[in-house]
Amino acid sequence: MVASRSRWTLGAVGLATVATLVAGCGSSDDGATTAASDGAKSTQVVASTNVYGDIVKQIAGDSSKVEITSIISDPSQDPHSYEANTQTQLKLSKADLVIENGGGYDDFMDTMLKSANNGDATVLNAVEVSGKTAPADGELNEHVWYDLPSIEKLVPKITEALSAADTSEKATFEANAKTFLGKVQQLESAAAAIKAKHNGEGAAITEPVPVYLLQASGLVDKTPEEFSEAVEEGTDVPAAVLQETLGLFTAKQVKVLAYNEQTAGPESDKVVAAAKSAGVPVVAVTETLPPGKDYVSWMSGMLSSLQTALG
Repeated sequence: MVASRSRWTLGAVGLATVATLVAGCGSSDDGATTAASDGAKSTQVVASTNVYGDIVKQIAGDSSKVEITSIISDPSQDPHSYEANTQTQLKLSKADLVIENGGGYDDFMDTMLKSANNGDATVLNAVEVSGKTAPADGELNEHVWYDLPSIEKLVPKITEALSAADTSEKATFEANAKTFLGKVQQLESAAAAIKAKHNGEGAAITEPVPVYLLQASGLVDKTPEEFSEAVEEGTDVPAAVLQETLGLFTAKQVKVLAYNEQTAGPESDKVVAAAKSAGVPVVAVTETLPPGKDYVSWMSGMLSSLQTALG
């Protein structure tokens, strides 16, 4: 997995212009906003994606005075091509808590936050909180929201930040966090059950997005690294690498294909077709929450699909 490229880019409006425009921006935003329930001063939270936005929501609870903006919230949108805008800048300028993934995934958050002149915001970087670093012989896989232990580390940090912003709700935040962590532990148990039956079996991916969850389930990624990196970076896959990847299915080296349906392309489509032709089950994954799902139901659904695919 290559983490060196900034996955989302700053829009065409220059930072100086953006800063000038902030004062005149309205309240609309490309992302989804969950508003506080009354007129009292609310804690403003900005998350780079609705994955982290939902985790905040689970901790905050429906009745708490927390307003959450998730910048990327449309599952039909390719997160790689997102361009930040003045509305994002406005939200960040007013934020009490900012949650970014980090690891090169959403660098636009740091760039725009600096321009927003908001030195008071608490900024949580999920990769930094996770403690994950690049291996000596490879690149960092920054998709830590698919790593359940990393989420377990992030939740207390969010709870602490929300409690500092609104001490009157501390008990509620802590109780909700405890409930949420219990559900995450159930997800870990589900992954462990898959591992107990399928440990060491091969899996293929179109992108490294779900690798942490596959590893927790005992599966071994057999995909040529050059293939998944090229697909994620939007570059051409070398012909020899594509053939090697397609050969995983005809040679029955993998039991399942995890396919990122949010970033489809010609090469990944060929891989999906090859898997289906060889009778290898395909499990769809996404980078952001689908409509009607929260974090736990989303992860639970993918684990259930994985278990069904493996048999």
